[in-house]
Amino acid sequence: MASSASLNEKDHDDAGFENRRDVEADPQHNIDEEFGGHEARKKLEKKLLLKLDIRMSILIVIYILNYIDRNNASAARLRGFEKDLNLKGQEFNTLLSILYVGYILMQIPSNMFLNYIGKPSIYLPCCMIVWGMISTLTGITKNFVGALLTRFFLGFVEAAFFPGALFLLSKWYKRSELGMRTAILSCGSLISNAFGSLIASGILDGMEGRLGHSAWRWLFFIEGALTMFVAVCAIFILPDFPATSHTWLSPEEVRLAEKRMEEDVGVGDESETESGGQFHGLVMAMTDWKVWWLALALTSLVVSLSFNAFFPTLSATMGYSTTITLLLCAPPWVFATIVAFCMCRHSDRSRERFWHIAVPLAFGIVGFIIAISTMNLAARYISLFLMAQSYAGFIIFLTWVSNSIPRPPSKRAVALAFINAFSQLGNIAGSYVWPKNWGPTYAHSYAICISTNGLCIIMCYIFKRHLERKNREFEQKEQEEGRPAGFRFIT
Repeated sequence: MASSASLNEKDHDDAGFENRRDVEADPQHNIDEEFGGHEARKKLEKKLLLKLDIRMSILIVIYILNYIDRNNASAARLRGFEKDLNLKGQEFNTLLSILYVGYILMQIPSNMFLNYIGKPSIYLPCCMIVWGMISTLTGITKNFVGALLTRFFLGFVEAAFFPGALFLLSKWYKRSELGMRTAILSCGSLISNAFGSLIASGILDGMEGRLGHSAWRWLFFIEGALTMFVAVCAIFILPDFPATSHTWLSPEEVRLAEKRMEEDVGVGDESETESGGQFHGLVMAMTDWKVWWLALALTSLVVSLSFNAFFPTLSATMGYSTTITLLLCAPPWVFATIVAFCMCRHSDRSRERFWHIAVPLAFGIVGFIIAISTMNLAARYISLFLMAQSYAGFIIFLTWVSNSIPRPPSKRAVALAFINAFSQLGNIAGSYVWPKNWGPTYAHSYAICISTNGLCIIMCYIFKRHLERKNREFEQKEQEEGRPAGFRFIT
């Protein structure tokens, strides 16, 4: 079994790395010559990255709206959502969990289709328009069944965005650049938790009874309409892939973009790695044990982060009014955004992943323990800060996935989608981890989070040791064959 897995890894991870070593071993090969020399290339690369970063920044806005549309039911719950729809028992939790059923089903097909058409500038905004429309329709639902259907189809369409965005980033940025960009993108979800609460408090406080509608209905109307507006703008801003983007880049910049990816892992991103058709990547991803291991680890982590969907409820245990409760939700997520940004920046610079995942998760466990131990207001509010910052580990984990399954693109597309989709089982389970009858202490809920958080740390440590062993094998082979240092996994 072990030898089979090892052979599988060789097929999946090492293909094409020999090409890189041959190029590096040739002293006559000057990779910068076609761009006018080293200094000219540096200037061109800086210009390319600036153009890319400006266009990719729209992804942050989209992700903020993605999360707001997904989580606004939690804010609506504070102002009559359950009462108006006559929800009973676990029906509200079911509304939260059903979204992830559609979310799971569509991620792999969506990313495979995106890799096939190569037009994220069209595909992602079109999906966004549809989910904005569905979110708006949630505001006109009258009962549990209507809300259930809108939530299911919302997850079905939202599934296209996050794995698609991760795949788009991995097509343009080198592994040493990917952590920071993934962090900035993922900080969109953290910012949405902060400012989504502020927006919700304003709408819920000021729109009650307008045109005969409850404030929570206006919450869905306004946020859904905003999503559709931004989606139309995104069509003209988002880039496509290097092989399909030509209108906003010069031919030289297109060539440099392709060259950068080739140099990063020693093999080109398209023609030199793709073979066997579109389903070849699916087979490669599904037969690589690393994909399943990372999926299980991330699922465990997602269960421990399930407090996110119930953050207003947890904040409400401190006993303040609805408006104050929503306002108190913002500072912990602002703090989490700052921590995530700093940790991801340091992770990229040090080219290290495991400890940058484990440390935030360990502080998250401290937050859970504080919340279990006391009902003191100050202590519980501090615990919310510690819980929220553990999202930094989640963001760096996603970067580690992209780093650890670099090529070919069709495999990476499926792996990113599958790992993210599989992990949403954690969100389904997490929707039932916080029942009302466990409140206001939620001691059992926090205990579950501590367990799943700890399991993720252990699984990440085992994965780190595996990658270190693979790196030693690469180094030993290079020394035996007299080659310079080539590809290394980031651990």
